[in-house]
Amino acid sequence: MAKRGLVWFKNDLRLHDNEALFRAQEECDDLLFCYCMEKKDFEKLEPGFRRIDINRFKFTQQSVLNLRESLESLGGHLIVGEISALETIPELIEKYDITDVYAEKEYASYEINLVDQVVNSLSDVKFHFFWGKTLYHKDDIPFEIAKIPLTSKAYRIPVGTHAEPRTTFSLPIKLNAVEKIKTKKIPSYSVYGFNKDEYENSKPFVKGGETAALERLEYYTFKSELLTGYRWSRNKSDGLDYSSKFSPYLSLGCISAREIYKKVKDYESKIKKNQSTWWLVFELVWRDYFTFKGMRFGNTIFQTNGYKNKDIVWENDPLKFEKWCQGMTGIPFIDAHMRQLNQTGYMSNRGRVNCASYFVHDLKIDWTWGAAYFEAKLIDYDVSSNWMNWHMQAFEIWYTNPVHQSNKYKSQDFIRKWIPELSDRSDVEVLIPWEFDIPAYPKPIEVYKKWNRAINLIQKPAV
Repeated sequence: MAKRGLVWFKNDLRLHDNEALFRAQEECDDLLFCYCMEKKDFEKLEPGFRRIDINRFKFTQQSVLNLRESLESLGGHLIVGEISALETIPELIEKYDITDVYAEKEYASYEINLVDQVVNSLSDVKFHFFWGKTLYHKDDIPFEIAKIPLTSKAYRIPVGTHAEPRTTFSLPIKLNAVEKIKTKKIPSYSVYGFNKDEYENSKPFVKGGETAALERLEYYTFKSELLTGYRWSRNKSDGLDYSSKFSPYLSLGCISAREIYKKVKDYESKIKKNQSTWWLVFELVWRDYFTFKGMRFGNTIFQTNGYKNKDIVWENDPLKFEKWCQGMTGIPFIDAHMRQLNQTGYMSNRGRVNCASYFVHDLKIDWTWGAAYFEAKLIDYDVSSNWMNWHMQAFEIWYTNPVHQSNKYKSQDFIRKWIPELSDRSDVEVLIPWEFDIPAYPKPIEVYKKWNRAINLIQKPAV
């Protein structure tokens, strides 16, 4: 019997190293290709912001457009559903007599529930799901998911000893596409409640799509050799070249972790092997660890008490929360990073650590509020990385002093860029503006005594 397959792209918006696409091409006589938007993902949450905001929407849109172009260049097409996979997948299956559906396997409850609803509504179709998110395949690591260690070191060393990343899947040369399928236009921003000004003013930090992802990979490695210095530049806050910027592409699967690993290994053999190349691979392994640990603990990673069920008293002041969201706390290092996030959908690792620490330990607001806000805004949003990192800030990591950090990392120019009210201020004024008369910039919510030493160092720098 002839097999007609449907390749259902989700967070694997690429043609390279895509097992679902590879197997579908290998096993089916002809194929359809689709991607489904979920309209409900853009509805506003109780705090007043959307689950997915405009920069995430636009970055996804760019990535889907690029996927469509890549499919068309190989004789394929892309059908994009506007409302939900619950509508689009059954419609395509019935209209085109689909026998088999191929897709990447999900790992978090929200996405799993959606897939389960689709599968359970269709009894006459065979579904094939493939693991493709992580560097190490979940079946290759020396742990059952239920027994993933509680510390990264206890995970990382056995995995590095007993497992190897699998070989990447090859890029198709030509697609076995069903003939005369017309590619639909990508749904407009207005379908999801955004207005024209929001859309036109949104400027994702990097351009979405597999093409941009692979160009970035080549640039950061062989073209510029910036990878050689990654270990020492990664803690900066502004610009494109201090870190790899692979995370937005990993989040939507525009690039695979294995493809990055393969390139780094090639770089090590031809250019340089050092702490930086090790560190980049370490980041991929850490991403794996959070994914598997998140799978182990399930929905408890989204709950206020966390997977350890720790009871912390939160103050949850809505006004303080709003000031933090808008970058109006009066603490320049925090505000600059939050404004960057709001405008571009991106924030450095240094910024995330400081903004989360300040949110949890100084403002004393329920950490899940901050995690949800980051989910709405970050173009590199990854469910496990985001929620597990916030969980660590709330329960496991020591305090990070934003005043000290702003001085340590010489953040004056970064602050001036994102806080125009301080653009003409001196290096001292820009770090501790509350010590001066600057009416245009808000006074701090509070200046804490624990910051005194850092403030004194700024006022009287060491000779």
